Amino acid sequence: MKKIDVYAIGNALVDSEYEVSDALLAQAGVAKRHMTLIDAPRRAELLHHMQGLHSRRTGGGSAGNTAVAVAQFGGKAFYSCRVADDELGAFYTQDLASHGVATNLSHMAAPAGQTGVCLVMVTPDAERSMSTFLGATAELDHSALHPQDIARAKVYYMEGYLAASPTGLDAALRGRAMAVQAGVALALTLSDMSMIQFCRPGLEAMLGTASDSVPASRLDYLFCNEEEAQVWCGAQDFDEVCARMAPLARVVCLTRSAKGSVVLEGGQCTAVPAVAIKALDSNGAGDMFAGAFLYAVTQGHSHQEAAALGNHAAAQVVAQYGNRLSAASVAAVKSQFPALNGAA
Repeated sequence: MKKIDVYAIGNALVDSEYEVSDALLAQAGVAKRHMTLIDAPRRAELLHHMQGLHSRRTGGGSAGNTAVAVAQFGGKAFYSCRVADDELGAFYTQDLASHGVATNLSHMAAPAGQTGVCLVMVTPDAERSMSTFLGATAELDHSALHPQDIARAKVYYMEGYLAASPTGLDAALRGRAMAVQAGVALALTLSDMSMIQFCRPGLEAMLGTASDSVPASRLDYLFCNEEEAQVWCGAQDFDEVCARMAPLARVVCLTRSAKGSVVLEGGQCTAVPAVAIKALDSNGAGDMFAGAFLYAVTQGHSHQEAAALGNHAAAQVVAQYGNRLSAASVAAVKSQFPALNGAA
């Protein structure tokens, strides 16, 4: 019997979020709407630009956010990641524990070094631009995997950002092979346009299209936003993009911001309407959508119902500053879906 709803693997990052102007973003030389990997000197340079600005510190990391969302809605989540033996690592470990997410961190000693951090800059149009110093998570490897827990999971979820790390990609692919052997559903988020542009072979391996590096097995769930899908396909026309994305997984969830989302499955394209909100901060919206969606499907709900829950949850994230929802906000979202209230 499956006792874990979603087993996720990804980068452990502590987010420091700043509200900035477009002028400051340009002055700092940050690529808008993208995630950019940085080194320690560049991080120090960016922090100098942020002097005098208030920041919000939260647990982050794309798959970490998704695992927390699954747990907040009432599911069982496990997260494989890597932190350092420092204050940020302790903060991150406690953050996951406080949300009820099981991890590998309690079973292995954290190494010396610095826990990964992400400087998130949010402009007045609600767009987020991220500069990521990987720190300890750059060395994430297969030792973070729990094979017995992968086998106990309903879904094995991979973060596309791991395509940028040779050891992280290897860990994700080893976990993928274990999941296939145990009959666990496979899920992937493309994560960011930069991953598609610079790390596409790694993403193709996680997708299963690079058949020489992973077992021949089709992805069950693929998550991406419209812009990422356009970059992946090298096309702008929405119908063409949908036609080319659909074969990549049994179910493809394509989010479209204020236009809602579409579910591509079995030759059908089902549009799921958005929730009208005033957008403040898009950071974490896609992660929340994936978490809410996977929670719903692992509780036996339809893909359309799951996408509707994902839209509502992501809208709540976009309507606030910060990548996590409060317990009250989660309860408010669930109250819109009475059929979910008995599931967990």
